[in-house]
Amino acid sequence: MKRPLISVVIPNWNGVRHLPTCLESLRNQTYPRVEVIVADNNSHDGSLELLARQYPEVRVIALAENRGYAGGVNAGIDAAEGEILAVLNNDTKVDPRWLEELWAGLERHPEAGSVTSKILLFDERKIFNSAGDLYGTDGIPVNRGVWEEDQGQFDEEEEVFSPCGGACAIRRSMLDDLASRGQEQPFDEDFFAYCEDVDLGWRAQLAGYRCLYVPTAVVYHRLSATGGGKIASFYTGRNFIYVLAKNYPASLFKKHWRRIILAQLSISWEALRAWRGEAARARLRGQLSALRNLRRMLGKRRAIQDNRAVSEQYVESVLLS
Repeated sequence: MKRPLISVVIPNWNGVRHLPTCLESLRNQTYPRVEVIVADNNSHDGSLELLARQYPEVRVIALAENRGYAGGVNAGIDAAEGEILAVLNNDTKVDPRWLEELWAGLERHPEAGSVTSKILLFDERKIFNSAGDLYGTDGIPVNRGVWEEDQGQFDEEEEVFSPCGGACAIRRSMLDDLASRGQEQPFDEDFFAYCEDVDLGWRAQLAGYRCLYVPTAVVYHRLSATGGGKIASFYTGRNFIYVLAKNYPASLFKKHWRRIILAQLSISWEALRAWRGEAARARLRGQLSALRNLRRMLGKRRAIQDNRAVSEQYVESVLLS
C-alpha cells in the first residue's frame, strides 16, 4: 500500500544555529515520502540564506512578520500537501525512524487524530522533556515525565491528553473536521506561542479524537533554545487562562471551580513572592492580559462547546484529578 505523504512543518525565528542539526536528521529519515517546510517568522540572522544555500529540498515560507509559533505552523500547514502533518521545533534532532514510528502509530490507531513523540533533552539524553501532555481538573497543563530519568517508565504506547507541539504528527482530516465545526485555525494565533498545542488537544478531545504517545518515535530537544525566560512566563501566564476560557466545559467548571481558582491564585502568589525577577513579573502581566482579553476567548468558546461530541463523563475521565 502506498504510504501517505508526510509534511514536516518547522516554524523558525532566528534559528540559524539550530537548523542544520534538525534538517540533517530529517534527511536521514527511513520514511519514504516526506516534504519539509520551514515557515520563517521574518528572521534576520541568515536563516533564509542558509536554507537557500544548503537545503534546496526544503520548501521555505518567508513570512513578512513574526507570527509566533502558532502563526508559523499555520502558514506551513496552509502550504503543505501531506495527509499527515508533522510539527517539529527547529532546535531538535530526530531519530532516523521518527516519522516511520509516528505513521505506524496512526495506522494502528485510526481513532487517534494525533500522535506525539518521546522527547528527551539534547544534552542529557536519559532525561525526559516530554512523554506527551496531560491536563488537570485544576486547569493546569502537565508536561508528562519532564525532568525524569528515562528508566523505561514511559516505554508503553498509550493515550495522553494532547500532543507536545514540539514534535508530533496530526491527521489533516482531523483539522479539516475541526474547521467544519467553526474552528478555522489549526493553531490559535491569538496564543502566539506556548499552550497552543494544549488548546488544539482540548478541541480535538471535545470533538472525539484521541492522542497517542508513541515511545519509539524519539526526538532530542535543546530545551528553551529559541524561547524561555520572561517571554515564556508571559505567554504561559496568559495562555493557561486562554485555554480554560475556550475549552473547559461549564459543567465541569461548576464542579472544580475552587481548584481552578486556587491554582491561578497560587501562580499569582508565587510570582508576587518573586516580584524582583523579570520572569515573575512577566507571569503576572500574562495573567492580567488574559483577563483583559477574556471576552475574545469566550467568543470562540461557543463553536467549540456547541459541537462537543463526547460526554462530560468522558472529558473528566481524561483529566488528571
